[in-house]
Amino acid sequence: MLLLILVFMPFLAGILLFITGRRNERARDILAVVVCGLALLAAVAAPQVPDPFGAFAPQVPDPSGALVSISGILTGAISFTLDGFRGVYAVITAFMWFMTALFAQEYFAEERENLNRYWFFMIVTLGATEGVMLSANLITAFIFFEILSFTSFTWVIHEETLDARNAGYTYLFIAVIGGLVLFMGLLLLNSAEGGAPDAVLLFDNPAGRIAGEAVLPASRILFAGGICVLIGFGAKAGMFPLHIWLPKAHPIAPSPASALLSGVLTKVGIYGILMVSLLYFRENAAFGTLILILGLITMALGAVLALFSVNLKRTLACSSMSQIGFILTGAGMMILNGAGGCEEGVVLATCGLMLHMVNHSLIKLVLFTAAGVVVMDAHSLDLNRIRGFGRRKTFLKIAFALGALGISGVPLFNGYISKTLLHEGIVEGIHTFGQYAGLLRAAEWIFLISGGLTFAYMLKLFIALFIEKNEDPACQALYDKEGQGMGIAGIISVFGSSLILPVLGQPYVMTRLAMRMSGYEEILHFKAFSLENLKGGGISLIIGAAVYLLIVRRVLMENGTYADRWPSGLDLENRVYRPLLLKILPAIGGFIASLFAENVVLKPLAKLSVIIGAFCGRVLETSTDAVIMFFRKTILREKPVVGGKKMHPGLLRTVAEETAEAVQPLVQNFTFAMLMTCVGIVLILAIIMLYSF
Repeated sequence: MLLLILVFMPFLAGILLFITGRRNERARDILAVVVCGLALLAAVAAPQVPDPFGAFAPQVPDPSGALVSISGILTGAISFTLDGFRGVYAVITAFMWFMTALFAQEYFAEERENLNRYWFFMIVTLGATEGVMLSANLITAFIFFEILSFTSFTWVIHEETLDARNAGYTYLFIAVIGGLVLFMGLLLLNSAEGGAPDAVLLFDNPAGRIAGEAVLPASRILFAGGICVLIGFGAKAGMFPLHIWLPKAHPIAPSPASALLSGVLTKVGIYGILMVSLLYFRENAAFGTLILILGLITMALGAVLALFSVNLKRTLACSSMSQIGFILTGAGMMILNGAGGCEEGVVLATCGLMLHMVNHSLIKLVLFTAAGVVVMDAHSLDLNRIRGFGRRKTFLKIAFALGALGISGVPLFNGYISKTLLHEGIVEGIHTFGQYAGLLRAAEWIFLISGGLTFAYMLKLFIALFIEKNEDPACQALYDKEGQGMGIAGIISVFGSSLILPVLGQPYVMTRLAMRMSGYEEILHFKAFSLENLKGGGISLIIGAAVYLLIVRRVLMENGTYADRWPSGLDLENRVYRPLLLKILPAIGGFIASLFAENVVLKPLAKLSVIIGAFCGRVLETSTDAVIMFFRKTILREKPVVGGKKMHPGLLRTVAEETAEAVQPLVQNFTFAMLMTCVGIVLILAIIMLYSF
């Protein structure tokens, strides 16, 4: 019963919050904190399966405790279960919602617009996220995954500025593509398992898993389904090349929402990748190599983007992308070590990626709420403008320092142990997987250098905010007079959350947490502070210090100010995706049509198909925008700018230009989202065709 309360109570509470907010905003805000607190209590008190599920030694959940199903939905059952891994993340999710709800009381103290909408979708997204994390089968995970994709969209677009709309619709079309491809992947996996509607792709049913190099009758279909699922969940995780939403959405969204987007919602995508990979591809070297390569690119690219950024929240957003890469690298090594028969490597990589998921969630809770304090008081995210902001803010300085030390992998702080486990997983793979030794040696150095870049950009942020002085003495004096910059609620949520990080940095705590999540008792014997392990962490820190002194201070600064050196042209969305959709694909379609036109028999048919296609495309493009305008004029009741007096030509022109400027992003981005839907369908068909022959 507690599982159902944990999942569905927020949906009902969201409606209650919305109704309450229309009458009493203060009561609504307090009620939101209470609901999140109740969810946290339910997560802590919920019964768990006696033996950790772990997804690494699949077993049937104990029906006496933690398996709850709602039969008759779709073709099977909506099922939830609670075990070691899910239990920990159910608590982590509820804890982060509670802390961000508490912090939001101060963050939105001077803002009243759109808060009813924000709180409604914030609470509903809590239920959807718990629904994914507690799901006992892939259909359940998919349903709640799609719900949270659309409810969290409102966080990104909350401020309704031009940048917020652009970032919001980028987030939306990535969610649309991910959902389409993910759904096709589930259908392919179900087909590979025999297509029985009763199976509903249970997480505890490994019958269809590919083992080693064995070729099962449906292995091509299974592999195609795995790639679709990887794309679908990877879109939410921020995996390259579907990461484009992440650096744009985080700086725009409110800071409490950014903490949840980075700390929890990206882990929902990782969770889906892990479950499917471990059940179907846990010993498949090809699939493990694919995840490893994507993880390495995501890890390195995110670190480089963060290093070049001069925006506080954008730096933290790119950092999230990089840390997701660390986790994906661990997932790839877990599969590769399994394929190579290295059980020790499997244990190290598995425990490392799980602990890093937890560490990153809690660290980003601290860092993004700390960034929220900066936004509340300085009303800016530019490093040059907020320079010296926290010189006299003790609680904020300690909290940010603990988060920075943790994510940089400094010994005695939580990120060190999880990163060390991931590194040792790579080392074990080098020793046991001879044919992949070259790739894994390169992976090790990419891992160490990316860890060094993490230390460099966190050092850059900390020194800019808490050590250096602002170039404007008057501005620095104002920052120094602001005291701590936050009230009791802020201190509890920001500083209080940060105190957990050094506790998790202790080997005794971390090894037992890893054993609880994975079920591997061998991890209890892991020596975190051995000379060899300290050497790996030390190399990254030395690289980071060198990068800060030689690159950040000498290359990325100009006349004492932080300079934005990143080429503006290197934008995948504007340079690749949009031209691909709007120019290249239509050109390819025209070329194919011209080939058909050379045939006397097919020429009339080709012309007719081109005419019909162009007409349908035009209808699709204009009808969606027409629907938007219809709702704007009816439900939103927007009125044209008219009056009894004749308007001045200059004023008329101004109104027309501003109206066009307001409408253009809406039309352009929604049409782009629909076009990306078509790309998702084409991608699905391409994958099916590739693995059908």
